[in-house]
Amino acid sequence: MQNTQPDIIISESDAEKLDELLAKVSQKDFPGKGNLEKELDRATIVPSSQIPENVVTMNSRVRFKDVNSDKSFTMTLVYPKSAGQENTVSVLAPMGSALLGLSVGQQISWPKPAGGVMTVEIEEILYQPERDGALA
Repeated sequence: MQNTQPDIIISESDAEKLDELLAKVSQKDFPGKGNLEKELDRATIVPSSQIPENVVTMNSRVRFKDVNSDKSFTMTLVYPKSAGQENTVSVLAPMGSALLGLSVGQQISWPKPAGGVMTVEIEEILYQPERDGALA
């Protein structure tokens, strides 16, 4: 299987907050730490005001579908302190770090805990803080 990763864009604000978060957590406590670090390293970082409207940023509410089942899901990408609420996914979870920085129409795959691979496609960004004027 070819493992090409889509280009991703992350806001300066999100990158700074995520760098601070990563400095505080250990690989042992958050096995996904390395994945998130790799995503940040390969991302194009842009000023928050220049984030395209179709890009998943922190606290974005995203509708995406499992391309194998065609089932759609809506999740909000959150920092760990907000994870655990209904329909949220932590940026430190494999799915969370995979969604960060993707654009509508892009797909990404990652291993499922029970084996096999899940491939999702971003269908729509229902809420993006930058687009909706909620810049932190």
